[in-house]
Amino acid sequence: MESMKQQLAGLGAALLLLGSCNTNGSLTTSGLNPTAFDTTINGKKVELYTLTNGKGMEVCLTNYGGRVVSISVPDKNGKATDVVLGYDNIKQYADTLKSPSDYGSSVGRYANRIKDAVLHIGDKSYQLKANDNGNCLHGGGTTGWLNKVYDVQSVTDSSIVFAMTAPDGENGFPGTVKATATYTVKSNNTLDIVFSATTDKETAINMTNHSYFNLNGDPSKVGFDQVMMINADSFTVADAKYIPTGEIKSVAGTPMDFRQPAVIGKKFDPKFDQCKNATGFDHNWCLNTYKNGKGDDTTPCASLYSPKTGILLEVFTNEPGLQVYTGNFQGTGIPGKHGVLYPKHVSVCFESQKYPDSPTKIWQKTKGWEKSNPILKPGEKYYSHLAYKFSVK
Repeated sequence: MESMKQQLAGLGAALLLLGSCNTNGSLTTSGLNPTAFDTTINGKKVELYTLTNGKGMEVCLTNYGGRVVSISVPDKNGKATDVVLGYDNIKQYADTLKSPSDYGSSVGRYANRIKDAVLHIGDKSYQLKANDNGNCLHGGGTTGWLNKVYDVQSVTDSSIVFAMTAPDGENGFPGTVKATATYTVKSNNTLDIVFSATTDKETAINMTNHSYFNLNGDPSKVGFDQVMMINADSFTVADAKYIPTGEIKSVAGTPMDFRQPAVIGKKFDPKFDQCKNATGFDHNWCLNTYKNGKGDDTTPCASLYSPKTGILLEVFTNEPGLQVYTGNFQGTGIPGKHGVLYPKHVSVCFESQKYPDSPTKIWQKTKGWEKSNPILKPGEKYYSHLAYKFSVK
């Protein structure tokens, strides 16, 4: 009871702070003040954009990092519930030293890790920015796309198009890339995301969304009681630095088997080497929905369910892989939205993708990785589809 009082006090204080700088007194359904996102970064205008569908779903985004800031959907009692983590002001998002975060971002140009920060394309090698144990993570981290200001190409009540032009040589990557991330709130309470890109030189492209989901309605508590399903018979084994070894292993008989919905905490085994290395789950699953060089984005590749709120999230993608991350680096003591302190294992990320370190494995001709080629050539168009569908059961 005391913790609930503290949470309510923190929420009230946060809303009071937001209200003090709100010139029109209008907050979003998720309690965000748009004026707290109104600024200029590197000469570009940054704002908060609100998308709705008239069916009780609201999605708030900012063009800083092309980020999802909040997703509000009805729970089993019809109560609007914000189901993603994040900050309630642009200052925290932009302060990459005091509050580093990939919350809700449109990650590019290469999501996940590339071993030794070296990109191999044919007979050429490019030294990338190393920002994670000597590897390149999320295109260079603080100088990657998740911390760039996207241009807003178009916006309606239910859809927004973020656009990015990345120069040749950015963080070591070759090619000038023109990319877009299109977010649409559909009438069936789906957040539909389409990533596209073109390049003038051969390069590696692997875009995704990095939203942290907690469907319980209380992100101050651990989310390991959520029920998860992953439609995959195998996963890519990773070393202690989260780099795939090249082995693709069956999930059968391991804690990685989520083919049937299971409570996350009951599957987690700290003695299993993969769980031990990650202190949770932070792995790429090889999706059953990807067959014969094509992904079926009409069949759920994963799901998450909260018995507390009755909210069900289904994930769809045309990609061959899905990185599932269980908030193992949360618990930093840095306050999130409304002053809430997020604990370790509070959330789950579902990042559709080419397999991690695909450029290296393709270059090495590693068996089983052919389906995950991330190399984009001039004249080709990169297309990646990801959808988060919400309902109540």
